[in-house]
Amino acid sequence: MHTPDQAAVIAAADAIIEAFAATDTEAYFAGFAADASFIFHPEAARLDSRAEYEALWGGWVASGWRVTSCTSTDRLVQTFPGGAVFSHTVATSIDSDEGPDSYVERESIIFRADGAQPDGLIAIHEHLSTVPSAIAAGTPESAAAAAIDTAL
Repeated sequence: MHTPDQAAVIAAADAIIEAFAATDTEAYFAGFAADASFIFHPEAARLDSRAEYEALWGGWVASGWRVTSCTSTDRLVQTFPGGAVFSHTVATSIDSDEGPDSYVERESIIFRADGAQPDGLIAIHEHLSTVPSAIAAGTPESAAAAAIDTAL
C-alpha cells in the first residue's frame, strides 16, 4: 500500500484551502470524496456525505455568504500507508448578509490515496474545532485574527 509523501499532502490540502478562500464551490468540493464526512463545531450534527455539506454550503452562498480570506498556519502532516492526516490552524474572514466576521479554528483533514486525483489523494473527513480563547490569546494565530478584524 502506497504511503503519500508530505509534498503531495500539502498540495492536496492547499488546493482545498485555496478553493475555500476563493469561495470556489466546484474546486472546493472536488477535493472531497462523495462519501466524505464532516464535523463542524457550529453544526448540530455530523454531515455524513459531501452532498449534505454541499447543500449546507449552497444555502450559505445563496444567503450572501462568501470567504474573503483564509490563512493556514501551524501545519502538521502525518502520513501512513494508504493516506494521511493534515492538521492546521486556520484564520478565516467571511462576509455575509449579517456583515463581516473573522475567526480562528483548528482543522484536520484526512486523506486516502486515490490515483484518480491530481495529487493522488482525496479528502474523506474534515473536522473543524474551536481554539480555546486562553490558548488563542497567546498565539501568532490570534494576532493574525486581530489583524484581520482591524482590517475589516
